Amino acid sequence: MIKKFIDRLLGKRAAKPEAAPPLPAVVLGRRTEVPASEHGIDPALLDDNAVRVVRTLNEAGHETYIVGGAVRDLLVGRRPKDFDVATSATPEQVKSLFRRAFIIGRRFRIVHVVFGRGREHEVIEVSTFRALMEAETAAPTAGNEKTSGRELAGKSHAVDAAGRVLRDNVWGPQIEDAARRDFTVNAMYYEPASQLLVDYHGGLGDVRARLLRMIGDPATRYREDPVRIIRIVRFAAKLGFAIDPATEAPIAKLGALLASVPPSRLFDEMIKLMQTGHALASIDALRRHGLDRGAFPVLDAALSRRPPGREEFVRLALQDTDLRVAEGRAVAPGFMLACMLWHDVDERWQLLRKAGEAPIPALQQAIDAVFEARIGDISGRGKLAGDMREIWLMQPRFERRTPSAAASLIELPRFRAGYDFLRLRADAGQASTELAEWWEDLHLGNDEEREAMLRELKPTARPRRGAAPQAGTDAAPAQAARAGDAAADGPAEDDADDDDEAAGTADGDAARPARKRRRRRRRGGRDAAAAGDTPAAAAGGEGAPGAKAAPGKP
Repeated sequence: MIKKFIDRLLGKRAAKPEAAPPLPAVVLGRRTEVPASEHGIDPALLDDNAVRVVRTLNEAGHETYIVGGAVRDLLVGRRPKDFDVATSATPEQVKSLFRRAFIIGRRFRIVHVVFGRGREHEVIEVSTFRALMEAETAAPTAGNEKTSGRELAGKSHAVDAAGRVLRDNVWGPQIEDAARRDFTVNAMYYEPASQLLVDYHGGLGDVRARLLRMIGDPATRYREDPVRIIRIVRFAAKLGFAIDPATEAPIAKLGALLASVPPSRLFDEMIKLMQTGHALASIDALRRHGLDRGAFPVLDAALSRRPPGREEFVRLALQDTDLRVAEGRAVAPGFMLACMLWHDVDERWQLLRKAGEAPIPALQQAIDAVFEARIGDISGRGKLAGDMREIWLMQPRFERRTPSAAASLIELPRFRAGYDFLRLRADAGQASTELAEWWEDLHLGNDEEREAMLRELKPTARPRRGAAPQAGTDAAPAQAARAGDAAADGPAEDDADDDDEAAGTADGDAARPARKRRRRRRRGGRDAAAAGDTPAAAAGGEGAPGAKAAPGKP
């Protein structure tokens, strides 16, 4: 105490306690070989083409394994959706061993080995073991991939000012490749022939503990690749794993780094997040970590509570997406995005109509404006935009129930996607339930039933061109539909058959004779799953409540 008093008298400051040393950016692990009797991976869950790639490279003298998320999923008894392979062979050596192999990427050079053709083709992604490189040894680069393209040319390792890796194509041993991977559960290697599991960072123990843990210093690893922030949230929701506290701590502070990531990468991550089968849980996790604003422009729109009804509509769409994935059916991103951005389109459409613009041109202008604001110029936009545009432009046409209009609309290749969107709008209370059920009867009816329904329709008079509808009512789509039919044809969709039959009901003013009616059970909104109903295939734009449909083209 006397010493402290003298120190204060002489102006000396008390020494601060030493801070704990920071974790190293990346740590080398120790190779642990786990036999089949301990890890318990079921060989029946393996993909034949992935096994073929591993065998071909091993026979050529290259050390090769199935790696990453595929091994993680195998350990929890899931059949992986994708199989990735890691090898000591360079991309050029891999390419030389397969008839259909393509070197892709600049940031990470990898090889896509392709099996099959058309819709049934499969891609096995093959990467070369990467060396452990410190950020200090990398070539510092101002800007990003697009703005510094010339400066990055010819460089094998480069980072930006924040430490984000722009180039990483330096090859090394497997132990360093494992240290370069993000989470311990993604840093394991599996050799199918010997059924040997190689684990460097305790990944097997973390899988069994259902824990997501970063390899090395989490903050540094997030700076290397900010997309890891989204990935860990997605994995936690998909797998039901907890996030290690040290790994979770920097997320909120470093979320702003996502602004430096190319929009195309963020867009791809958003699509993956929506297709995990746990989209609702993923969005809740993003909100908890403060990532629900600014990361994805599309999600910004989808999670907005303006205009009224948007949040409920999007939740119904994502609920159907999750149930569809759980049933093992495909999910079409175009349909999912159409649900998320519909209220943006509808709001702009109504404003343009009030300003005196003709209905169909107004809808097309609204769509173009939303594409530009929310999606921008990203890879794959053309296909997704085409699917979304067809679905939206079909909505006003459903209001025009004349014999010729109905007969031509139901023959459109993407009618099924457009109808499922209408059904979802009706479930959310944003479209007429009677209208959705009428189109359901027409779609599921046989030829005789369809002809009878079309005969009962009466031609309707076209409204005056200048008559503007009231915003927020069904008059707008009705008048837009009567003003002209405009919907582009898209890829063919498979129709579904349904075994449920019920007595028919009258439609319109004149009741028709009772007939057998193959119709899907109506969803009960949020209680659909509890009631046992199969949801509308809102996520994929195919299938329907209760319909036993084979997935069609997205």
